[in-house]
Amino acid sequence: MENKSKNESIKCSVSQCKHNMVTEDYCCLDCISVGTHEPDPEVPECTDCNSFCKRTGC
Repeated sequence: MENKSKNESIKCSVSQCKHNMVTEDYCCLDCISVGTHEPDPEVPECTDCNSFCKRTGC
């Protein structure tokens, strides 16, 4: 079992990600990678957390 500690600099409400603290809306990674799936992003919905890893497996 991993020993996770929340990173108070990275808020996250995606409980399906294995890096999410579940009991609190924080990530346990030291840093994350943010990217986009659009050629010219203009709204927040165009961005992605590239550090996402599904809780049940990567």
